[in-house]
Amino acid sequence: MLQVLNKKLEKLMPFITPSAVLLGVLFAPYLSPLTFIVPWVFAFMTFSGSLSSNFHSVKRAVQFPVPLLASLLILHIIMPLWAFGMGSIVFPEDGLTVTGLLLAMVIPTGITSFVWVTIYKGNIGLALSIILVDTILSPFIVPASLSLIVGQKVEMDSWSIMSGLLWMVVIPSIIGMLCNHLTKGSIKDTVGKQLSPFTKIGIGVVVAINSSAVAPYLKDISLKLFLIAFTVLFIAISGFALAWLLGSLLKQTRDTKASLLFTGGMRNISAGAVIAVQYFPAAVAVPVVIGMLFQQVLASLFGFLFYRHEVKMNS
Repeated sequence: MLQVLNKKLEKLMPFITPSAVLLGVLFAPYLSPLTFIVPWVFAFMTFSGSLSSNFHSVKRAVQFPVPLLASLLILHIIMPLWAFGMGSIVFPEDGLTVTGLLLAMVIPTGITSFVWVTIYKGNIGLALSIILVDTILSPFIVPASLSLIVGQKVEMDSWSIMSGLLWMVVIPSIIGMLCNHLTKGSIKDTVGKQLSPFTKIGIGVVVAINSSAVAPYLKDISLKLFLIAFTVLFIAISGFALAWLLGSLLKQTRDTKASLLFTGGMRNISAGAVIAVQYFPAAVAVPVVIGMLFQQVLASLFGFLFYRHEVKMNS
């Protein structure tokens, strides 16, 4: 029954996050007091998603580092600078919105990218390596990048952000990986499969609660809100397109290009929203929450385009 539910939820992935944002806004008075449970739910999601990870995939990625380095280049240098540049041009007097745009791009790659890599038959070992390495580096990269780029404009507690990422993302990931290692991989086919549907439900819960925290901003339909949404969408599309282009320019195999497309294009946007809601003024969370509306839909769209392109190239 859980496997049937998981398959159905996989097909509904493009709709889960937009629906959760809507529910969060509509039921904000009831959901906003529950923000304290979000880090715990997120830690569970991270642990569950990490049960497929192992040390061997990391070793292989280090031995053949070009795809891994290409992904990190997109994730933590090109796209954060692009987001900051776009934000500074479109919102020159609004440091909080610019910080939100930057935060949406500087957070680590999305754990759900693994789902899309699996669906489109990408290099699973590479995807897991990118997710794992980027996750472990995130407590250092995220606060450092934010301090370096917008530190003078926005007050923030770098240590709190670092410790939050450590407890929500890094430690659950390492525990999940150790469980995989100690059980010689059997845990991913037993416990991992049982937890998979709950992980996807957890995404909806996290998104809904975080959306409730910024509901007043999302309810205020204005030209600025549309402008933020358009900017977020444009930056997100750029990320997917760049990851695809870089994979092609580096002449990688089809499965490696698929892994780069999703790990380079997607972000752990739920973690970004948790950080934004917990450690910044609510205005910073608005671009991040809006990003949740688009990410799964764009992953589905680019997956379809990638599949069509590869079929055409090989026919």
